Amino acid sequence: MKKVLVTGATGNVGSRFVPRLLAMGYDVRILVRHAIASAAEVVIGDLNDAGTLPAAVAGVDAVIHIAAAYDPVNDTNFSASLSLAHAAIAAGVQRFIFVSTARVYRPDYGRPAREDDRLATHEDNAYFAGKIATERALLSLEIDTRILRLGFVYGDGDDHLARMKGIFHPDAKLHMIHHKDVAQALIVLLNTDGLNGEIFNLGDDAPVSFKELGLSTPATEPLRYPFEGIMDTSKLRDRTGFRLLVPTYQKE
Repeated sequence: MKKVLVTGATGNVGSRFVPRLLAMGYDVRILVRHAIASAAEVVIGDLNDAGTLPAAVAGVDAVIHIAAAYDPVNDTNFSASLSLAHAAIAAGVQRFIFVSTARVYRPDYGRPAREDDRLATHEDNAYFAGKIATERALLSLEIDTRILRLGFVYGDGDDHLARMKGIFHPDAKLHMIHHKDVAQALIVLLNTDGLNGEIFNLGDDAPVSFKELGLSTPATEPLRYPFEGIMDTSKLRDRTGFRLLVPTYQKE
């Protein structure tokens, strides 16, 4: 799997992933809406314009689909993702990796969430509902699909953690994952055979509370769901031998 299309290459995750992929010698193509300077091959197009997608997927071995537009009311990611997948199938792409989120899980399992748990409905958030619908639709297609559900991604100068201050209960925990390990996990899924149709959680070894992160305000009531957002991450390790580069949160 040497020639790879990456979507979302200008976003928080993609902009940190693409340089690592290039540094490892991969032939990388990125799909962007406007021309940019990049060491990767640049294809101009739009996930919401299916007519631009055949050129993006032509001749690649695999697609790593990171791109997503956050809108809690009107989700466009489902249709865009399916258009990309259908274009990939038509082009003979061998492998499709979809980046999802830990937010697909319910808060009330009473333990860390496992990949085969019943998912949330997210009737009040079209973005997360769209992630769930996209996962299910992709897994029904005739292409080798792998799904990676991410915890809270941080590191490498990514500053969006600071925006969480005061939003959640001080005892609520974030299951963190460093950009280095997101990249490593995506490359493992890219290159490991025998994982068609599999879903994997990705988080580090020690979820941390908002209080520990210094991002909390005093609570007025007890925390209702202590395991909300916490995942069982053993499957990726057990199935692929994956090992974290950053096993616990590192403040920058």
